[in-house]
This record gives sequence, C-alpha cells and structure tokens, in this order.
Amino acid sequence: MSTKKSTTTKKVTKPVAKAVAKKAVPTKKVAKLAAKPVAKAVTKPVAKKTNPAKKAVTADVLNGVPDIRRFFYKNETPLYFISATNFNMLGADEWIKGFKFICHIECFDGQHPNVFSPKEEIPHDEFTSIEDINNYLLQHPEVQDYLTSRKIGKSAGKAMFLMFDEKTEKLAKKLGLQVMFPTAKMRTFMDNKVNTNRIAEKAGVPCVPYVLSPVLDYGHLKKVSKVLGNDLVIQTPFGDSGHTTFFISNEEEFKKYEEEIVKEKEVKIMKRINCKGSAIEACVTRHGTIVAPLMTELVGFKEMTPYKGGWCGNEIYPNAFTADIRKKATKYTQLFGDQLRKEGYKGYFELDFLIDQDNGEIYLGELNPRVTGASSITNHAVFALADAPLFVFHILEWMDVDYKLNVNELNARWARQENIDGWSQLIIKHTEDTIEYVSEAPKSGIYKMFDNGHIQFDRMDTHRRAVETENEAFFLHIAKQGDYLYEGADMGILVSRGRMMTDNFQLNKRAKDWIKAIRGKYVSQVIEDKREKIALSGSLTK
Repeated sequence: MSTKKSTTTKKVTKPVAKAVAKKAVPTKKVAKLAAKPVAKAVTKPVAKKTNPAKKAVTADVLNGVPDIRRFFYKNETPLYFISATNFNMLGADEWIKGFKFICHIECFDGQHPNVFSPKEEIPHDEFTSIEDINNYLLQHPEVQDYLTSRKIGKSAGKAMFLMFDEKTEKLAKKLGLQVMFPTAKMRTFMDNKVNTNRIAEKAGVPCVPYVLSPVLDYGHLKKVSKVLGNDLVIQTPFGDSGHTTFFISNEEEFKKYEEEIVKEKEVKIMKRINCKGSAIEACVTRHGTIVAPLMTELVGFKEMTPYKGGWCGNEIYPNAFTADIRKKATKYTQLFGDQLRKEGYKGYFELDFLIDQDNGEIYLGELNPRVTGASSITNHAVFALADAPLFVFHILEWMDVDYKLNVNELNARWARQENIDGWSQLIIKHTEDTIEYVSEAPKSGIYKMFDNGHIQFDRMDTHRRAVETENEAFFLHIAKQGDYLYEGADMGILVSRGRMMTDNFQLNKRAKDWIKAIRGKYVSQVIEDKREKIALSGSLTK
C-alpha cells in the first residue's frame, strides 16, 4: 500500500508486505471394461464394444496450447485475483473469459472494466500485510455481494491471491471460493529462506556457500560463519525486497541489525559474492515444469528504493545472458520445480538467481512460491503471447479438466531468443525518511516523454502493450491523492520498451529521466507532526 494510511480514509496505516495444495489434480481415471470372452461357436465377427465413458473423457481432454486457449476463451467458471492491486496479474482478463480483479486499491480510478473495488471502507484494524488486506476484502459486504451475484449454482468460483494465510483460506471456503494455490501452510514453509536452501540441496541446485544457524551475538556469528570469510550476507527467514537482507563485514554493521537477527530461531548466513541478480518464473504442472526466460533484476538503486538489497524492477530482452548461464538457469529451475512437485507443490513459482561476476557461476538466491512482482514482465513478453501466459498454465491445474501438453517443446520455444522482446519495469518507492501527504498524483495510463525530459499524460490504457516506443511508458499508480508516503512506500510501477540499465548493470539516463519525471508528477506535503512510524515488511507488488 503506498500510504501510511488506509487508501480510502485519512487514517495512517502500515506499509504492506511483499511481495508471493501440494498435490497435483489427478486426471480422470476411466475404469476399463472387462472384455468378455467370445464363444468359439460364434462364427460372425463380434462387434467391438465401445466405452461411452471413455469416449466422453477423451473428448474432454485438451490437446495442446490451441485447445487450452480455446478452453479459457469459453470459460464459464467465475475466476478472481484478489489482492491489494491487480498489478501482478495484469492482462489475465484478456485471456480468460469471466476473470475479474477484486482490489483494495483502485489503480485505474474506476476506468478498468474488470476491476471491482469496494466503494465504502468498513472499520478494520490497521493493515500490516497483504494477507490483512485480503482478509478484509473477503469480509467486506460489497465484495460478498459481488461474489454472490456471479455464483454458478453453489460455487462462487476460484480465486488467486498474491499472499494469503490460513484465515484467508477459511474465509474463502465460507464464501464458496476455491483457492487456486497450494495451502498457506505449505507456501509459508517453502517461502522460508532457510527451508528454500534445504529444498535446493535435495534438488541438486547450487547455492551461494552458506550456513544455517541461530545467531546469539557478533562473536557467535564469527564462530558459526568462520568458513565463509569476513564479508557476509544474512537473511532472516521471511522478508521483502531487501528489507531483511543485511550486509555485514564488522561488528559495527552487525549492531545496526542485531535486534532483527538474534530474534530469529535460524537465519541464512552466506558468503558475500560479487554478483548480479536475475529472476526466472516457472510453473509446476502434472506434465512437468514450464520455465520462462531469465530476466535481469534491478536491485538497490537509491533512486527507487531505500533498501540496499531491495528489488526495484526487471528487464527482459534477447541475449541478456550468455547461452551457458541461460542453459544452467533453465536446468536448475526444472530441477527445483521437479523437487517442488515431489514435495507436493504445484503451480506458479519464481526463483532469484545470483550470477557471480568473478567466476561466472550461477547460484540460487531465493524462492517465491507464487506470482510475483516480475510476473507482469513474464506474462506480457512475446514468447508468452505467442503461446499462452504462464498464469494460464497455473490456473489450468485447478480447472478440473484433463489436458495434454509437451512441456519440453514449449520450453524449447520459449528459450529461443527471437521469441523474446525487450521490456523494462521500474518499481518506484518513496525513499525519504519522511511522512508526506499526497495532494496530487499522476493517474495510470500511457505517458509520453519529450526531448527535454518532461512527460505528459497521453492516453488511458490498462495494458502495457499500448506502449509503442521507448519515448512512451505505461504507469500504474499505487499512491494517489489523499494517501500518505513513508519510507519504502510504493508510489507506482513504470513499464516501457527497451532497457533501463547499462551493460554494467547501472541505471541508464533514460531510466533516471523517467524516474525523475514521474516523481515530479507527485505533489506532497511533509507532515510536521510525525507520528510513530509503523514499519511494514515490504511492498504491495512483490
């Protein structure tokens, strides 16, 4: 939530956490009819008995991508993405008939045809996470009435969430909604950065040299991490966008984060390497793991995030990585996905890989068992549009229909560099340690940049594909008029064609011009009476 308050009242609320059914849905099993022996005295040929049930099942099997696309274009099941915003699943309504977004923040100010957002705010506790927002939505009378109005029989349909907990599951079940994700308990276990490394070990996926241990004090840290050297990176089990990633090389740096580190039962302590971040999204299906192309990550740029290790965007473009790195990333992602399937997981997930700039090795960074902030980039690139977005295959696993899919052929197509076009997205946060009231904010849509570096709103659109040149960009506002900005609050997401980084992984001039121009469209006043800042664990987008 990009405010220090609820988006519909002047009350200051907490920033919201990041942003994230184990068993595959079995295919229909048709009992074989016992073949009756034919008496030898029969001289006429015996007509082969058919199995009507088997024929019906065969007819229901979707055979490859064309059938899958047609199936969703004709879908009659109410499907939803319920979250703080609709950013992570932008465009899903264009692929799937009857797909709707239920959001707390109306990023399109009522102009998006498939976004539902409650008009009146009901009393609630302050939000501390996206889970809190989703639970609030499911308890809101307007949302409940909306779900009821679209029911098919007793079923309210199926829903995806960026983040949810066991309370969300209970509320969804009460409303007749099926959650289209593995259980919250499983996702929480796998989202734990400590457990992620243990899964990677079983899968045979290399990690940066590390130890898992509680930390009592600096002396104890030095003892347990002796084999890793003096420059360390510590991650607590849960955290968002670098908010709980700590770079430590001496006791003074440790003291800054000691309270957050020592309170954990176990943390991940890694050797600090000279690395660049990358991200890759995938989907565990009954036919194997579908893997999208590897993307660059923008991390820690002070122009966009106050967090040193904070994720703040992605790029996807042809030949972004060497063929060897791409091949390894795909292989490791498939190994990890296959292990997730053994653990009982199915559906969408994302892996962060760290590429060592000194030796060229690639290591697993972390797992996000869900759609993520990178999903919009993945699902709108040319390779996805030519077949189907990754989220389509995720939803398919919950649609109670059998299908055939050659995953190896699909992965081979998606790996071809000519099937990748160039896009970048920037996640712009409030980076000052202030609380500010927003009196003016740029609206969502397409902006055009002039030669002098200034921008102007050009036209309303709900899709980044409307961006035609690198002088245009799609902006999705999160913070809007009447909201509050606090350190780390999401202001909005900017998406454009082309690159936003140099080959040395630094922001290029175009990126800096766009960031400055978008920030210039916000008008805010610093609140002099600073109340106690309520620190949330991350952003609404990842």
